[in-house]
Amino acid sequence: MKTFARPHGAWLWRGPLPLMLRHASRLSHTLVAIAISLPLLTAGANALAAEGEGFASCLARLRPEAMAKGVSAATFDAHTAALTPDMAVIAFLDAQPEFVTPIWDYLAALVDDERVADGRDMLARWQEVLGRVEGAYRVDPATVVAVWGVESNFGRNFGTRPLLTSLSTLSCYGRRQDYFRGEFFTTLKIIQEGHVAPERLTGSWAGAFGHTQFMPSTFMRLAVDFDGDGRRDLVDSVPDALASTANFLKRAGWRSDLPWGFEVALPKGFDTSVAGRRNKQPMQDWAARGIRRIDGSALPAGEIPAALLLPAGQGGPAFLVTRNFDALYSYNAAESYALAIAHLADRLRGGGPFVAAWPTDDPGLSRAERRELQSLLIGRGYDIGEPDGMIGARTREAIKAVQTELGLQADGRAGQKVLRALRSAAVSKEAS
Repeated sequence: MKTFARPHGAWLWRGPLPLMLRHASRLSHTLVAIAISLPLLTAGANALAAEGEGFASCLARLRPEAMAKGVSAATFDAHTAALTPDMAVIAFLDAQPEFVTPIWDYLAALVDDERVADGRDMLARWQEVLGRVEGAYRVDPATVVAVWGVESNFGRNFGTRPLLTSLSTLSCYGRRQDYFRGEFFTTLKIIQEGHVAPERLTGSWAGAFGHTQFMPSTFMRLAVDFDGDGRRDLVDSVPDALASTANFLKRAGWRSDLPWGFEVALPKGFDTSVAGRRNKQPMQDWAARGIRRIDGSALPAGEIPAALLLPAGQGGPAFLVTRNFDALYSYNAAESYALAIAHLADRLRGGGPFVAAWPTDDPGLSRAERRELQSLLIGRGYDIGEPDGMIGARTREAIKAVQTELGLQADGRAGQKVLRALRSAAVSKEAS
């Protein structure tokens, strides 16, 4: 499904970015959220369009190639006649990250009490469907629902950009035009085959769409018709979306008899040079090195291959991960993303937070806490829009300003320190 990491900014920070282009340029999900000055970038992209081939000429040149890939002339003509380029997507494609999100911030927003509660509601609501999905693909309900929660917040955040507009623009301008042309032609084939109506095909700027944010090429390879209506519809059919996600994981090597992994404790003086997702060794070998589960119990016996993962280095939580973790990783090539899915699935099953603390004195904020932070900033007169829990450029600039006012390091980061300081300031103001 993926060939490279999709831009985690495609959703402008709703969670990890929509599948795979979170994979076609999602900054390799290296814990990156994009905060950019779109006016300047878009102006540059528009200049590119003005200097280059005209959009209509580009589409005319793409027409025979699309037909060679199975798109009929009637489909191509009907769905490209009114298209105009959206050069903002080129700005997103070329944007450089300005803000690197620590893993403790990333996970705090993705795996919070709100998402756990919503996920448990979805497990109950879709119990019958999820049972049939597990029977067909041997992927457990909690894992499937965890992917759903991270990808689109259980269908609440699909993305709003028309796929045909975004992908046709990316097919004519900017980098990786060959890749995006393939996705553009495949989108036309999805419409041609009647799976999803064109007006329902909205998603990320890079083309990911639906409940679990498949790229069009991934849809064509792995989406399934699970509700039996003759269409594979990841937008308006939750059963199709859940089963397609399970099919993806099964094809990626998921095994129902394995856990994704678990948190572990390392002995003092442990040589961490052996860590790394690709450095798998038999579970018994890790046990021989003195590694135990975080609760002090012994590791599973036997030859199960596992790798030591240290997402924040030696000072943070440690995990032994199996091939099922790799299957999650293949959904969006980032270890932080796979860990978020794995941890959310554990929480949905009744598990608790990680035991070991992250190496920070300023932990991250849940989405509820982010909304509270934004409300407090608004109360101090900062114009940052509605308190939506998404920490974008305006919120970060406001945080920097208030950090300076309150005597904190002005780094623009939304953490517990600035939230506590704002709470205290608000209480003092009410008391005066």
